[in-house]
Amino acid sequence: MRVLAAMSGGVDSAVAAARAVEAGHDVTGVHLALARNPQTYRTGARGCCTLEDSRDARRAADVIGIPFYVWDMAERFHADVVDDFVAEYAAGRTPNPCLRCNEKIKFAAVLDRAVALGFDAVVTGHHARLGADGLLRRSVDLAKDQSYVLAVLTREQLDRSLFPLGDSTKAQVREEAARRGLAVADKPDSHDICFIADGDTRGFLAGRLGEAPGDVVDALTGTVVGSHSGAYAYTVGQRRGLHLDRPAPDGRPRYVLSITPKTNTVTVGPAEALDVSRVHATRPVWTGGEPPAVPVECEVQLRAHGDVVPATVELAGDTLRAELRRPVRGVAAGQALVAYRPDPAGDVVLGSATITD
Repeated sequence: MRVLAAMSGGVDSAVAAARAVEAGHDVTGVHLALARNPQTYRTGARGCCTLEDSRDARRAADVIGIPFYVWDMAERFHADVVDDFVAEYAAGRTPNPCLRCNEKIKFAAVLDRAVALGFDAVVTGHHARLGADGLLRRSVDLAKDQSYVLAVLTREQLDRSLFPLGDSTKAQVREEAARRGLAVADKPDSHDICFIADGDTRGFLAGRLGEAPGDVVDALTGTVVGSHSGAYAYTVGQRRGLHLDRPAPDGRPRYVLSITPKTNTVTVGPAEALDVSRVHATRPVWTGGEPPAVPVECEVQLRAHGDVVPATVELAGDTLRAELRRPVRGVAAGQALVAYRPDPAGDVVLGSATITD
């Protein structure tokens, strides 16, 4: 096939491109320039949007022996990922920008352009598996598995995607990169949010949404126990940084239970009040077969690094409902609910949806 390799400048995407060449595909490398001003984004290992990453990707392409281009997608990234991130926090939700980047940039904008240019598929360095049956499965390296942030992809997008690393651990990928003479073999993984230069999410949001003082209210007594400078700076399950004026009567710690933008209120309470047994989510994407007409017994994951929990999932129009077999804490609107079917060959992604309540 004629394949476009998305090369971030890291070790995973470099090895994925090399494996695509080794598999006999006609491969072209492309690096996505996502920063309006690359100098304002993170440097070194702390992001994937830097000038350094672009140079690393180009050097890897040279070693592999494939053509290489840089595509400027800064405006699209800013609109679909950065602006969305700010708007979601302003609405009291907790977004996942990596998931949104996969959905809107890497497997929408990039894939659409690739197909228009005559490419058959896009290859990336994500740690996930696509079987011969076309189903998306977890990576063999569960610690690095990225099926959760890929579960938003449609069947059509998955049919034009290649994930060559799903059968390898991260250690094996690094060893292979070293054997191939790729300088990124020992490059640390990127982490956190690439477009927040100093890692200060609260400061980033305050600079765009401004100061918006409001009350912190105790859920049990209804009394005001503190104040905040912006409800957008909080997320469900948060314990630290609440700066409460009044301790709880029983002396126990309190956690953020909910954020209400309409009243600009942050509600706090005891840990057990975080327990959730029912989750509603919208914009379902069902890729593990035909959308079910009856409730499905499966496992669900409710945040990127969260545990899975047995559940019954039911689709009703544009809403997905999940009844959890045991309570889960810290479930936040804006995150993804991903349903999996346990399988000896690797858990299969059935579908996903965005949590609303």
